[in-house]
Amino acid sequence: MPEVKPYSSDEDKKGQIENMFDNIAPSYDLLNHLFTLGIDRGWRKKMVRMIASDKPQNILDVATGTGDVAIMMAKMLHPEKITGVDLSANMLDIGRKKVQQAGLSSIITLEQGDSENLPFSDNTFDAVTVAFGVRNYGDLKKGLSEMRRVTRNGGQVAILEFSMPGNKIFNFFYRFYSKVIMPFIGKITSGDQAAYSYLFESVQQFPHGQSFINILKEVGFEKNTARPLFGGICTIYKCIK
Repeated sequence: MPEVKPYSSDEDKKGQIENMFDNIAPSYDLLNHLFTLGIDRGWRKKMVRMIASDKPQNILDVATGTGDVAIMMAKMLHPEKITGVDLSANMLDIGRKKVQQAGLSSIITLEQGDSENLPFSDNTFDAVTVAFGVRNYGDLKKGLSEMRRVTRNGGQVAILEFSMPGNKIFNFFYRFYSKVIMPFIGKITSGDQAAYSYLFESVQQFPHGQSFINILKEVGFEKNTARPLFGGICTIYKCIK
């Protein structure tokens, strides 16, 4: 599978992803909700509900971005502590302001870090989440293995990621929207058309459904399930260490 990068430079994918999110950080939240007509909030809530049964008290949110999932988990799950990790300093700066405005600074800590080299001990967290982030890993298996390593035995991991619709007609319109409309709007709003062209290209190349479950099995996760949403535009994967 060829590696998909946002830009045409020789810089490695990890560096390009960091630069991309630093570039689009000011418009990221607006465009996320605009492109999905706000439905992305519901997708995130479904992911959070999938880990609610165990009442996790110490949670890690990988690729936390501007902290939407971390804030949502704090309000829905009432844990003792949530740690968010992301490569992009600019995204985290926005996230910290949102956390402070929500009055959740005593619960949520956001820090810069590499998802493929998480700065935490083995078996630290009751649950680990990542929303629309694993597609951006430079080394997918290494990133997933790191998530598994820092999860306690019996702990849950929930992954929300874009996928490709199975219905041919729906797939056609989704491809057109993602390939043509989104990069055009992204260029006007953020000034970075390449970032939103990358979204379509990376989703096309990324394994989803059973293919992704096979990778989860390969890195050692158990009880792996996939829940497609909105016709298969995205999928929630849940697994256990």
